[in-house]
Amino acid sequence: MVDFTRRQVLSQSVAAALGASVIGVASGEEVEESDTPGAPSVEGELKRFSTTAFGAEVTGPFVFQDGSLLYSLQHPEEENPDPFGTAGIGYFSGFQFELDGNNDDFDELSTPQTEAEQRRVRSGNGDYTVFAQGRDEINGGEERLGVTQTPDGTDITLDNFEGTQYGAAATNPDCNQFVPTNEAGTEGYLFTNWENSPGNVSRIPLSQTEDGEWEADLVNAINLANTEPLRELGGTRINCYGDLSPWNTMISSEENYAHPRVSLTNQVGDILDAGTGKGIVGGAQFWNRPNPNGIQRAVDDYYGDESWGIQGYWALTGVEFLAYYLGAEQADQTDYLNTIEPIADVYPNPYRYGYHVDFREPAADPPQPVKYYVMGRASWEAPNIQADEQTAYGCSDGDSKGIYKFVADEPIPSYEDPMEVSGTLYAPKITNPQANASRVGTRKSPAQYPLEVEWMPLGSASNAEIEEWIAEYDDVTQADYLEAHAETDWEDDLEAALEEADRAVVENGNQNYITNEEIVEWADQYYSEGPDNVDEELRRVPFLETRAAAKEIGATIEFNKAEGVDSKDGAGPGDPVYFGISEFNDDLADDTGDIQMDRVDGGIVYRGELEEDYNISTLKPVIVGPDFTDEPEDADDALRNVDNVYVMDDGRVLCCEDGFGGPARSYPNDGLYVYEPPASEEEQTEDGDDGTEGGDDGTEDGTDGTEGGTEETEDGTEQTEDGTEETEDGTEETEDGTEQTEDGTEQTENGTDETESGTDGNESDGNSNGN
Repeated sequence: MVDFTRRQVLSQSVAAALGASVIGVASGEEVEESDTPGAPSVEGELKRFSTTAFGAEVTGPFVFQDGSLLYSLQHPEEENPDPFGTAGIGYFSGFQFELDGNNDDFDELSTPQTEAEQRRVRSGNGDYTVFAQGRDEINGGEERLGVTQTPDGTDITLDNFEGTQYGAAATNPDCNQFVPTNEAGTEGYLFTNWENSPGNVSRIPLSQTEDGEWEADLVNAINLANTEPLRELGGTRINCYGDLSPWNTMISSEENYAHPRVSLTNQVGDILDAGTGKGIVGGAQFWNRPNPNGIQRAVDDYYGDESWGIQGYWALTGVEFLAYYLGAEQADQTDYLNTIEPIADVYPNPYRYGYHVDFREPAADPPQPVKYYVMGRASWEAPNIQADEQTAYGCSDGDSKGIYKFVADEPIPSYEDPMEVSGTLYAPKITNPQANASRVGTRKSPAQYPLEVEWMPLGSASNAEIEEWIAEYDDVTQADYLEAHAETDWEDDLEAALEEADRAVVENGNQNYITNEEIVEWADQYYSEGPDNVDEELRRVPFLETRAAAKEIGATIEFNKAEGVDSKDGAGPGDPVYFGISEFNDDLADDTGDIQMDRVDGGIVYRGELEEDYNISTLKPVIVGPDFTDEPEDADDALRNVDNVYVMDDGRVLCCEDGFGGPARSYPNDGLYVYEPPASEEEQTEDGDDGTEGGDDGTEDGTDGTEGGTEETEDGTEQTEDGTEETEDGTEETEDGTEQTEDGTEQTENGTDETESGTDGNESDGNSNGN
């Protein structure tokens, strides 16, 4: 066991090196909702283009060369009128952006106030026209759009299989990227993510008619999940957003929410310090448990009042369906429930999921997928690969997650074999004192202060090396979970063996995969020897357990729902990169770690500037969402809970929302907004030099946002009239004892938001899993 004092010393060493505070080791309490100065506000102009249909998110925007716009209609409510009650992909017929950098090329859309307005896709210009819907027949009738199949061609739906599924099949279209096959950009292939488990990416031939309309050739469309090259990689999970690479290929990001091995602000070393994982352990430890997402209910039964919410457990839905995708024989199951009968023949390796997937040779039959293991393993929302073809930034969605950076040793396309791509993975460290209430004595508004970031190298490796490490865990099944952790023979008494195994994993971690001891030993060697000099067998740790490793060395893994990152094609030094943080709360607004600021439940869009080496060292807030205590007159027209961000060629930014049904607004629908950044500092508003409504920082009196006015000193501290700001015991807990989980669902204090009935437990999927 690593001595607690030594772990504190290790954290202090990196903090001293970077000039930052020490990350906390205990889960802090979130501050209460309040009227945060500068929330909402915009530096520039924000204009609503569209609202989506009731129940749906706005996802997957794409702008064609002629300025045409499409996006996905993700999980709309079935009761909406046709075609708005079925998931699909559509474009805005009769409209093209002029791509001149100015928002005067479309009319601002009013808010949807009637039920008829709320149950359809609306826009200020053009008509939303659907050209493909989930489960449409494709590939000559051999497949259905968005639906994965077993190796023998059986559709993996609840019509054919019992159990739990992450979102009903083909209800969650997300990212869209169009790869043109002619210079005019009027013909090509549309690649679309399907956010399910098993995951999927479809490829649809798309062409533009002479009158400017877009047509889909569904007869020749295919699901890439059902092709042999992707199945040989293990397939994918929860394909969320992505990017169009500088070499013009679709990159699909796996949002593997089930990867946390410790919950929230905890570190792996905390388990060793405490001698138990009770109250700490996360969902990843139960990946190969029979009926994996049943672990929350089991822990509630085992520990009673001492139970805790297991972060990411709900995303273990669909793991057993992934086994069937790989060819496992179906275990005995009934009534849409997973049983505890173990799958002992074929089972997915957890270290094969949670990556950015590049579909090389996009016009080939089929395209060739490559997973960039070197970029780290996370619940990726999106990557943004820069024009140098070496630097990539990525956002990991969920609570207490990270923004990461990868730098390849050479331009990625220059590698003859993509498995030879090599480089260094980095985690963030936020260093400015204004971000940390414990350093300056008062809690600052995130609307008024940037985040200064330095990048901590986690390690260097090649894709091929990491593939070899991953392959060592390929043969682990659910039977191994029972045999490694229980003394009782599971074939004699399955229930007793499962409880023994569960309790053993809670206490000491899952011994089938990378162990807690290996992660802490890697961190010890990281500090004593440096990231490039750890033992050979430990080099795998930061690539396969990225979040746990980064947390263990004191990186700032505190972001809540980092859901977007993008820059315009060809962006270079001096150009902006935009990062969307859907909610600025929880670990960003508690009393631990490097970021301890005011809470903005409506989220923030940050702008970073590319430096000469494509580094980003400052994140400046440019769009600040509303507090959820705001009235509709403030919140109705503000960007709330940003999801995807998409930078057009003219520098404007499409901002998608994922905040359906939340408070503050007078209507429930998500929208698509167009952000026009200010052309120069001189063109910013006269009444506030950051474009906000109030004084020069968005407050009524023009101060920095503290109640009595402040004066900042050279060391970053501030004097207020009373010197303090109340932040004690503010939590997001409701009167009935529920709290918001990372996916937006409500979870009780003991974590019993069980989804064995077939729903995925994720508000962003919004569906029961019936078919």
